[in-house]
Parts: sequence; C-alpha cells; structure tokens
Amino acid sequence: MRNKALIIFVLAAFSPFISIAQLTLEVCHEKARANYPLVNQYGLINEAESFNLANANKGYFPQFSLSAKATYQSEVTELPIAMPGVKAMSKDQYQAVAEVNQIIWDGGAIRSQKAINTSSTEVDRQKYEVDMYAINERVNQMFFGVLLLNEQQKITEILLKELENSFNRISALIRNGVANESDLNSIKVEQLKAKQKMVELQSMVKAYTEMLSVFIGETISNETVLLKPEYRIDESENLINKRPELSLFDAQINFFESQKKSIASANKPKLGVFLQAGYGKPGLNMLKDEFTPFYIGGIRLQWNLSSLYTQSSNLSKIEINKKTVGYQKESFIFNTNLKLAQQNNEIEKFLELIKTDDEIISLRKSIKQSAEVKVENGTLSVTELIREVNAENMAVQEKALHEMQLLISIYNIKNTTNN
Repeated sequence: MRNKALIIFVLAAFSPFISIAQLTLEVCHEKARANYPLVNQYGLINEAESFNLANANKGYFPQFSLSAKATYQSEVTELPIAMPGVKAMSKDQYQAVAEVNQIIWDGGAIRSQKAINTSSTEVDRQKYEVDMYAINERVNQMFFGVLLLNEQQKITEILLKELENSFNRISALIRNGVANESDLNSIKVEQLKAKQKMVELQSMVKAYTEMLSVFIGETISNETVLLKPEYRIDESENLINKRPELSLFDAQINFFESQKKSIASANKPKLGVFLQAGYGKPGLNMLKDEFTPFYIGGIRLQWNLSSLYTQSSNLSKIEINKKTVGYQKESFIFNTNLKLAQQNNEIEKFLELIKTDDEIISLRKSIKQSAEVKVENGTLSVTELIREVNAENMAVQEKALHEMQLLISIYNIKNTTNN
C-alpha cells in the first residue's frame, strides 16, 4: 500500500514534465519538405551554378594553345637570281608554335554568359520550389483527413454512450414488463453498427497516419496529437498571391532577356593581345633553311560578322518564347483567381450552414428526449427512438463536418495563395 502511494506521489510530482507529442500543420510541412527526396536536388543546383560561373570567369584568364605541323610542298619560294650563300628552300617544312591570348575586351560575351548561367540556375531553383510546394497540398489532405476522422470517432463514441444508456433504459423497461426482448435486440444491432463504424474509422486513421508518417519521415504514434489549426475568418480575405509559379514565370522571362543580351554581345568585335613562340624550319626568315626559334607578339581584333545573318531570327524566337511564358503567367493568375472565388463561396456556404447546425442539434436533442419519455410510457416504439437517436447523432456529425470543411476551405485559400 505504501509502495502504491509512493508511485502515485512520484507521478503527481513529475506530471508537469510529462507531455504528449504534438504535431502542427506547419511542422508537418517543414518535416515533409526536409524529408522529401527532391530536397537533395537543391544542393546540386547550387553546385552546378558555382561550377558554371567559375568556368565563365576563366574566360578572363590567359588562353594557351599548342600546335605543330610538318608539310611537304610541291613548290617553294625561289629567288630569280642566284645569290652566294643562299640555298634553295627545302620542300619539307616543320613548325611548332605555342600561343598565349589575353582578352582585353570581348563585347560583354563573358558577362552575358554569366548572366545566362545565373538566370538558368534561378529557373531551376524556382522549378524546385514549385515541385516542393505541391507537397504542402498533399500534407494538408492527410493532416485534415486525420482531424476529420478523429472528430467522427468522437461523435461515434458519443453515439455508443447514447445507445448504452438506451440499452440500460430498455432493460429496465423489460424488467417492468413494458418492453420486450426484440426492443433490446434493436438496440444491440445499432450498437454493433456503431462499433463497426468505429473499426472503419480507426482503420482509415491508421492509413492516413502511416502516409503522413512517410511524408514527414518519422513515425506518428497513437499518442501523437495532431493539433487543430486555429483560424480567423478574415484570414482568407485580401490575400496576396505569393505562389512560386509566379516567380518561376519571372525567372524564365529573365532567362530569355539574358539570352537576347548574349546574342547582342556575340555580334560585337573582340580585342585581345597575343604572343606566339615557335621553333621551325624555316623560321620567320624564309631564306634561312634551318631550324630556328622565333616569336611574334601583337594586338588582335576579331569580328565575326556571320552571326548577323541569324541574329534577327534568333531574337524573334526568343521573343516568342518570352510572350508564351507571359501568356502562361496570365492564365495561371486567371485560373488562381477563379479558384479563389470558388473557395470564398465555399467559406460563405459553410458559415451559413454552421449558423443553423446548433439549432438543428438542439431541436434533435429535444425530440430524442421526448421520444425517450414516450418509450417509457409505452406510446412510442424502440425503433422510432433509435431513429431519433441516429438523427441527433447525424446532426452532430454534420456540424463537425461543416466546421472541418470550413477550416479546410480557409487553408485551401492559404495554400492557393501561398500565405
């Protein structure tokens, strides 16, 4: 006895420190985002951007090249007169050259390439954000599904208690000779149906919970409580559209703009300095038919005018792509606004339904209580009483369903606008 009292004292002393695991919708979003396999792609996107920018910057470094050749010519340059000490050139010639080029001005080509790499990476990032954002909707479905099923379980438990009270009341009436065994069997049938429904609800809760566990990457036990989100009706009003798809459209448009600048820079002249050092037969002196070293240094101006042929068509194609993305953005905004209007109408509908739910429940409860009195007086059958008990339970379920649907509609709007 003393040991039992000691255990009770210890539990009471430490009860403030014992807490039940709780999960909010926001925490589930964060855990699902961190656990989703696609999350590894984000690091690869950043690495690829670093490599691309590093490679583009290397365009400013000196560029080295090596070349060598050996040739045999059918003819060589000859002097029209014979000169003492000057031999005829050999028809076999050899040359090895090392060249260093340093760009001074490239018309903005490297800068444009870096801009393309940056804008392309931003497109990849926003595509990643769009894919990851889709997870929120799936998590919402499972999270609110569990909440709704939990509410239905609570209502079913209330129904079982009501049926148990009716069972005890009918048992007393049987003892007093007012009711018979078939009336009691009718109550038993309803109890069995309610228990079957409880089993179905528990199975569905288990399925939804297991799917949610897979998404967030941790096991949700039976003791874990999913907290019902708090909300205000005005939260769904005047929300700014912050969907990642809009950022994706903008990133794609910026990418096309950087492509246009790259085409413009490709058509500009490029200026640089170079130094060649070589060894060949002959060297720079064509009249000296022997292997000699040589070097050449200077400034080089290059201007590739052939790219002007395709400049107009390339710019036109980019402009078409840009306009296409613009139309896609407008369509997305239009469809989003259409969806928001529908969701706002749903909120107004559920608000109106909830207003009358309490009155219906109150009336159903009064009718049921009146039916119980009539059954005790023998003026109403048990079957009719069961009908009234089920009707009250249905009214309670409908209110719980409407409240949950209102909550889901509000969070649907928050999800539609990314707020």
